[in-house]
Amino acid sequence: MAYDLEEQEQIATLKAWWNDYGNLVIAGVAACAFTIAGWQGWRYYQSSQARAAVTLYEQLDQAERAGDHKKVRDIAAEITGKYASTPYSAFAALSAARGSFDTGDLAAAKAQLQWVVDNVKEDEIRDVARLRLAGVLLDEKKLEEALALVDVKPVESMTGLYADLKGDILLAQGKRAEARSAYQLALDRSEAGSPYRATLQLKLEALGDATPAAR
Repeated sequence: MAYDLEEQEQIATLKAWWNDYGNLVIAGVAACAFTIAGWQGWRYYQSSQARAAVTLYEQLDQAERAGDHKKVRDIAAEITGKYASTPYSAFAALSAARGSFDTGDLAAAKAQLQWVVDNVKEDEIRDVARLRLAGVLLDEKKLEEALALVDVKPVESMTGLYADLKGDILLAQGKRAEARSAYQLALDRSEAGSPYRATLQLKLEALGDATPAAR
């Protein structure tokens, strides 16, 4: 009997506690459930976005192999417009820029490369786009704009490439001594045995004994 009374007291206490706090418990459980459902929904959304983007990117890759530059640009525009949060958007924009450049549409190439510079978080990809954009500007003889793009510190692996293009821009500006310094940095950062070193060496030899400008 004592056990029954104790059990009844516990039940009565529990009922009283539930009357006071039951609604809060239900709300907390519901909030937790909504949080979990929301997270799962977000993960599903991201996964579906990635699947859709990779399907389009495969079509873009096929179009690029077939030399269909218009289709490449159209698909790239769809990827960057609808799936900008996926990694495929950067690669799509770079592919479209390459196609635009190959067909002589420099305005489109610059716009696509600028999109990567402005929207992509990965430093390596952004530096690739910045370097290519500077190259397009060099072709257009927009030397000051091109120099501003490469006169920065890129990721370590691209230091040599940036220095090489900077040398080309400086040479186009008639700054031979500064160009030589840039080419020398590019040569110093290039890998031993790389065919690229021979090109840099030729550039240096063509400049002769340029003396650095006085500071």
